[in-house]
Amino acid sequence: MKDVFAPIREAIEVRVAPQHKVPIAIVGAGEIVNLAHLPAYRAHGLNIVGITDVDLAKAQQVAERHGIHKVYQSHDEIARDPGVTIVDIAIFPWLQHQVAVPLLDAGKHLLCQKPLSYDLAEATRLVEHAEQKKRLLAVNQQLRFSESVAAATAMVKQGWIGDPFEMTWDFHVYTPWEAWPWVAAQPRLDLNQFTIHFIDAVRTILGNPLYAYGTQAREPGQPEAGETRTISVLEFQGETRALLRSFHKNRTGDPRAEFRIDGTQGSIRGTIGLMYDYPRGRADTLELSSRLLPTDGWLPYPVTTRWIPTAFIGPMASLLKAVANGGLPATNGRDNLATLKIVHALYESGRNHSVVKLS
Repeated sequence: MKDVFAPIREAIEVRVAPQHKVPIAIVGAGEIVNLAHLPAYRAHGLNIVGITDVDLAKAQQVAERHGIHKVYQSHDEIARDPGVTIVDIAIFPWLQHQVAVPLLDAGKHLLCQKPLSYDLAEATRLVEHAEQKKRLLAVNQQLRFSESVAAATAMVKQGWIGDPFEMTWDFHVYTPWEAWPWVAAQPRLDLNQFTIHFIDAVRTILGNPLYAYGTQAREPGQPEAGETRTISVLEFQGETRALLRSFHKNRTGDPRAEFRIDGTQGSIRGTIGLMYDYPRGRADTLELSSRLLPTDGWLPYPVTTRWIPTAFIGPMASLLKAVANGGLPATNGRDNLATLKIVHALYESGRNHSVVKLS
């Protein structure tokens, strides 16, 4: 039987050439670095030369756990180290600008955590500063590299569902925001921290929208400061639309984390397994129904990896390739500003109960 998905697997496989493995240092030793960044980097044999954190004891523990030989006393020490080419920054968004600027000034290329900033103007200044310094800045928007999303994107590019005109993301889950008190205290929550991933994935597949409108709400009496319920609509050229819904207070044990792309010649549907049992999760699912192949109904794509940690190699591998060969990484700062503009447009829409035109 012909392996119809062979070109998809080939298209989405992430490879890091040996000559691309330049020295990398990490700023931040929190949960995401421990569970996602470092396992993904180790699986691809990347050259992690050191790590730092404001809590040096935590940095030392993470270094020992992952076989990292050096703990820097600060990000300033990393900036002074001529042996470091790339710095992976994984810290609070409101601290990212003040850490990133001196590293750029020292000639380092950066992989920054998402969101790049809670302030769009500050994010823009940071991207412009990197461009002025002729350094590469990428943002860790890794969902587009998760196997189910990457495979769906590749199927669309292959033309298997014709012209896509509708994309939906529907999440009805319980999210333990209490595990991240610094996040739970933010006045803006879901769009900045969660739905931003799916907005970025929509952009990857459908391009940039022309208009955005949405609403954000809280659960009555919730402890979190920011929104935990959002409905967002993105309007593109012609008849193309995207709908994103996130609900974080499902306590009935029947979570749903689904996406779907509909085109003129077929459809793709899938689930994001991480959301069904966070943080362990389960495997994603993906199915294709195409009148062009044809598939004779829904044909399952065999997803073999998970968003965490596997997808976290994607942004770094793209940055490593760009450093070695020139060009821009896939999640470069200028590209990421387009995702952030949508997030901020949706907040504006919700605040003013209006449609926001995106330039």
